[in-house]
Amino acid sequence: MSARDSIYAQPRESIADFSFDEKVAAVFPDMIKRSVPGYNTVIAMTGVFAGQYAQDGSNCLDLGCSLGESSFAMCTHLHHQNCSIIAVDNSPQMLEQCAANLQQANCRVKVELLCKDILDVSLNNSSVVVLNYTLQFIDASRRGQLIQDIFDGMRPGGILLLSEKIKFDDALADQGMIKMHHEFKKANGYSELEISQKRTALENVLIPETLQIHQQRLKNAGFSEVDLWFQCFNFVSLIAYKPF
Repeated sequence: MSARDSIYAQPRESIADFSFDEKVAAVFPDMIKRSVPGYNTVIAMTGVFAGQYAQDGSNCLDLGCSLGESSFAMCTHLHHQNCSIIAVDNSPQMLEQCAANLQQANCRVKVELLCKDILDVSLNNSSVVVLNYTLQFIDASRRGQLIQDIFDGMRPGGILLLSEKIKFDDALADQGMIKMHHEFKKANGYSELEISQKRTALENVLIPETLQIHQQRLKNAGFSEVDLWFQCFNFVSLIAYKPF
């Protein structure tokens, strides 16, 4: 069981940009489940989607894997024994904990851990690609090329699962959803101080985009269909299909 997240519980004179360091890795399961509405559902359904769409002899990519929950969910549902899961993250601290979690998991398929920038990873021979709450941390000018590279390296009939925090064009709607997200966090035990300080830490690191921008980018890359399958407040999950 992970420690409770209290990283931003005490007042700080200055707040550094958020990073996935050792302190975050130690409390990440608690942090993300108390911060991201519907997180458990998204992870569970990531495994279900992988079970339906993973192709024999292909790779399932978990890009920005953090502690590996999407990878472990895929392990549970994959039917093809010769599929490989490749879990990638650029944080050594997160991958170290992911490796420890992997030793305790009873995975039926091979899981390879790569400590690399996802922009530098080979994406070939993939049938399932997972970007759960990862694209939002990539420089906006490079997101389009990453999505194009994912599409180009994917087998026909493959899928991309994309989960993101989004913003809204309408200012009132945007502020309303932000308020509801903060209420969600308060209901999960975070104080106003914690919410405020973490928001400051994230504002130069996590850059959200609108749902329409995500959908158009996926279409531009060549995905034939893009479906919104989950939304809670300003968090969404999409599935994009590469045509046969």
